[in-house]
Amino acid sequence: MSEWLYKNQPFTSDQTEGYYGFIYLITNKLDGKKYVGRKYLTRAATKQVNGKKKKIRKESDWQNYWSSSDLLKEQVKTLGEENFTREILHLCKTRSECNYMETREIFIRDALLKEDYYNKWVSVRVNASTLKNLFYK
Repeated sequence: MSEWLYKNQPFTSDQTEGYYGFIYLITNKLDGKKYVGRKYLTRAATKQVNGKKKKIRKESDWQNYWSSSDLLKEQVKTLGEENFTREILHLCKTRSECNYMETREIFIRDALLKEDYYNKWVSVRVNASTLKNLFYK
């Protein structure tokens, strides 16, 4: 399994405390093609407590995740995980920060316009006041 790297070091579950998700860059080592995306570290779930359902958050599948791009996932399957790197660009504390930072990275890199990126679309929903509180405390 190809590990996630953050600042050139392996990233583990022990380092996720206080973060909602991350922005990542996956690179095909054979041709240099890249993908920018986001992944949330937890997912919504329910738990039975005293006969009632309680909403909780559980760890997501982030450790085994290879993006939402069908083309990239197919290439990973065909070429092998060892031919790809998975790098965390930003750790994010909120959902809005994740959404914003992913979109920002895609636009800064012109990932939708360049042929050396797998990215084909972007969709974002961001709350301005949440971002202002996060970035301009």
